[in-house]
Amino acid sequence: MDTHVKSALSRIFFGKPIHNEEAHNQTIGKAVGLAVFASDALSSVAYATQEILLILAIAGVSAFHLSLPIAGVIILLLAILTMSYRQTIFAYPDGGGAYIVAKDNLGEGAAQTAGAALLMDYILTVAVSISSGTDQIVSVFPNLLPHQVTLCLGLIGFMMIMNLRGVKESGTAFAFPTYFFVIVSSFTVGFGLWKSFNGTLMAVQGVEMIKTTLQPLTMFLILRAFSSGCTALTGVEAISNGITAFKEPRSKNAANTMVFMGLILGFLFLGITYLSVHIHALPSDSETIISQLARAIYGKGIMYNLLMAGTTIILIMAANTSYADFPRLCALHAGDGFLPRQLTYKSGRLVFSWGIIFLSVSAGALIFIFNAHTSALIPLYAIGVFMSFTLSQFGMVVRWQKIGKKLLNSTYKHVSNGQEEAHHLQGWRFKQMINLLGAIASGLVMAIFAITKFTSGAWVTVFLIPAMVWVFFRIHSHYKRVGKFLKLPWKKAAVLSYPQMKTIILVDDVNTGTLRMIRFAKTLGHPWIALHVNFDHARAETVKNKWNELIGESELVFIYSPYRLLLEPVTEFLRKSREEMPNGIIHIITGQLVVPGNFGHLLHSKNARGLYDELQKIESVIVTAVPYHLEKRNKQSNSSVI
Repeated sequence: MDTHVKSALSRIFFGKPIHNEEAHNQTIGKAVGLAVFASDALSSVAYATQEILLILAIAGVSAFHLSLPIAGVIILLLAILTMSYRQTIFAYPDGGGAYIVAKDNLGEGAAQTAGAALLMDYILTVAVSISSGTDQIVSVFPNLLPHQVTLCLGLIGFMMIMNLRGVKESGTAFAFPTYFFVIVSSFTVGFGLWKSFNGTLMAVQGVEMIKTTLQPLTMFLILRAFSSGCTALTGVEAISNGITAFKEPRSKNAANTMVFMGLILGFLFLGITYLSVHIHALPSDSETIISQLARAIYGKGIMYNLLMAGTTIILIMAANTSYADFPRLCALHAGDGFLPRQLTYKSGRLVFSWGIIFLSVSAGALIFIFNAHTSALIPLYAIGVFMSFTLSQFGMVVRWQKIGKKLLNSTYKHVSNGQEEAHHLQGWRFKQMINLLGAIASGLVMAIFAITKFTSGAWVTVFLIPAMVWVFFRIHSHYKRVGKFLKLPWKKAAVLSYPQMKTIILVDDVNTGTLRMIRFAKTLGHPWIALHVNFDHARAETVKNKWNELIGESELVFIYSPYRLLLEPVTEFLRKSREEMPNGIIHIITGQLVVPGNFGHLLHSKNARGLYDELQKIESVIVTAVPYHLEKRNKQSNSSVI
């Protein structure tokens, strides 16, 4: 494909490149920030109540009244986490959330654990939100059920393209759907409460409850329902991870957005749970709780359709929170040497494109494996969230303790990395208690979730997070070895030439490409020889005659390879050459035919490329590929100019 065509298509799909100096123009305000970073948390109200009722259904309909006190405890936990993360925002205005807090206060092991939990959480957020969003679509259009996985994958592709266009552009595009959901769902809850108080809200009809084996109501079952309902808190930490995306003053804007998100989330979750109990909503395979609530309040009219549309859109938009945070967190890990460095690279739109692509592929794979079944994905989901909550809050407790000691000794001037303003340090003991309360509460929820959901799929997360941390440290070990190898001494380096240099040109045939390699070798000023691997004696004789007739200089060495192997005889020849000059360097020159177009290269052997890659692995061997452009050669005359 022509370069100009590729450039034009890139601009159509992703927009024109953004200059580095325009990076500050890509930041967002509180209004767009709520849409970008709060959509995950806000969307969870669409399925959190349903997950509570789904577990309580095991004890029968009579247990559904417990959903209200369970929701009340979750709201209390939400308030604690909101206050805790608000303090984190002011303490770490450069973002990074749990990863940076744990790294700064608890050490590298805790940081990588928190990071692994968050990365997995973001992948699952995309999978869960997209799957749940299509659940709403299927509730309205049951005929789409067989195509739900395909629908999910298409939506992920759309989200990926939009986010590759840039944070500001994707945030602006998704702001309207988020606020549409907030307005429609808030009106629905308010209208439903009004009908409930004046006695006009009737029970929902025509719902078939899921079939389950009845069991006694136990504390373990209540804790299972509580842990399922805690999915309402997923995404609460997202704003603290993406502070750098906000306009100045970043911390203040992010903190205010955090509080506003907490208020909306608390109102909607508590209201939906109360109304669901009032209308006797039932967990069902064919209709969601939100759909039942809308039918009971509005009937099947335009408002029902608007609420279902808004709910579907916000569930899909919830994935955008992950697209905003996952690439940034990957870049932090990669910058510290715990993930591939490529994840730190920004595309022309100033986004971490490799992180966006990796997130899309991973979430798509999960949806395919679990057949877009939301309830099957949720047990994998929240344990990682609460693990990062716990480490983040304990990290803040340790940090406040360090600050308190310095303040008491009157030696404290500023935080080690200069983050907070002085007035944010006042009342540090009270703030420490808030973070401690948050750490204990989230730690308990994590333990409850791990125990109650272990056999339902949480065991995958319990084992996967340590496995991810192990991989992170293996990657880090590799980068440390590379860094140690490449490090120069802290003095002016003496640049010495190699004592011996032997140049070998790999020759398959004698042609214009061969002449180009010889010309390059002669510019180096070192002695050189040519090497031909002989698969066939007759062809080798032809090559020899052409060499003597057309080149007639230096030496052409033949290696016979009766089994038609290429790499092995060349490697053996290099081994013998290195033995002759153990302190020297062998310079291998290979040819590389460059064919224009997208398909022409498929008609040519890849032996040269494979040989180049393998020979580079041999110590004291330097490999140079001399390109020969077919397009350029065709434009030239048949003169000797190469």
